[in-house]
Amino acid sequence: MLAVLPLALLATWVVPTVSGPPISVEKKRPRAAERRPTAPRPMIISRAEWGADDSLRTEPVTYTGAPQAAFVHHTGHPDDYDCADVPAMLRAMQVDHVLGQGWDDLGYNFVVDKCGTIYEGRAGGIDRFVLGAHTTGFNHDSVGIAALGDFSYVETLPEPLLASIASIAAWKLSSESDPLGQVRLVSTNDASRYAEGTAAVVDVIAGHRDIFYTHCPGDPLYAALPDIRDRVVALRAEAAAAADRSGDSPASAEGAEPDRTTQPDDPTESAESYGSAEPAEPEGSDQTAGPVDPDDPAGPARPDDPAQPARLSTGVP
Repeated sequence: MLAVLPLALLATWVVPTVSGPPISVEKKRPRAAERRPTAPRPMIISRAEWGADDSLRTEPVTYTGAPQAAFVHHTGHPDDYDCADVPAMLRAMQVDHVLGQGWDDLGYNFVVDKCGTIYEGRAGGIDRFVLGAHTTGFNHDSVGIAALGDFSYVETLPEPLLASIASIAAWKLSSESDPLGQVRLVSTNDASRYAEGTAAVVDVIAGHRDIFYTHCPGDPLYAALPDIRDRVVALRAEAAAAADRSGDSPASAEGAEPDRTTQPDDPTESAESYGSAEPAEPEGSDQTAGPVDPDDPAGPARPDDPAQPARLSTGVP
């Protein structure tokens, strides 16, 4: 004989209501990894100050993650330029990159002249993590710093140049990056020394030649990379000591960016602008075109990133 359950046991359980005002639940954003002090932002000449022509740009800016590596380049300009002429040289380089090479903007994130002046390169915001076009296959999660000049046949590199390159790396690199260490990056382009999808272990502060078939940044500047790494360590140690003395919490220096998967606070900005998915290579032109090596005309011509900066940057359009 079948047992008959009381109706009360067959009824669906209903969550009891609670009287009173509604409970406010704060939506917390994902916590980024703990960040230590990096270094203060150095003085940087903005694009507006050197006269960049933003009307040449037609593509939206793409952002990436905090730089895990800094790639050092040279632009190939003659070394005997006058530093007063640098803004005009940058304007000519932008014209060449956009109109001559078919790219959307300068490829380097920052350019440093021999007098140590730092210039904002690719558009998108000095304090933002802008996806550059400086190191084929490894533009994501990296920063490109270019020395304005060739510096291949000099006995001594300008001290202000080295100091400024180090100051950018000390400030811009992720606080989790060890300037004396190495990092694992994955290639996004077959034109580099590493096939697309291949992981490469490179120095956190590396030269362009470590990734691409090129002589860049020239032997003297490449040989100076260990000194630049030591300078970055010293700058970050000074920043940490200053933070300890002032009692500041161990937060990062200027330039911090939300996690790649974090939605922006500003509702007018799209989540895609932060690279929540892996950003496409910039510019969108045919990657099999195969322009000349961006920095070294003597090096072999290789296929390149669509927006890879050109070697032809002599200050003459």
